[in-house]
Amino acid sequence: MKILYRTKEEANEEQEKAFLALSPEERFLSFLSLSRKILKLPVNRTNKKQSHSSDFVIHLYDAK
Repeated sequence: MKILYRTKEEANEEQEKAFLALSPEERFLSFLSLSRKILKLPVNRTNKKQSHSSDFVIHLYDAK
C-alpha cells in the first residue's frame, strides 16, 4: 500500500481528472457502484417510527 501526502485540493483535482478520463458508460457504472456502496453504510434504527430501509441518517453533534 502506498501512502500519499497531498492537500485536499490536489486530491480532489486528481480524482476529478481520473473520473473525467472515464467514458460516459464507465462514469455511469461508477455511479451505480458508489450507489450500492452507500446502501451498505450503517443506519441508526433506534426510532421505529422513522426507520425506513432506504433512509440515510446523519447525526451531527456539537464538540464541547
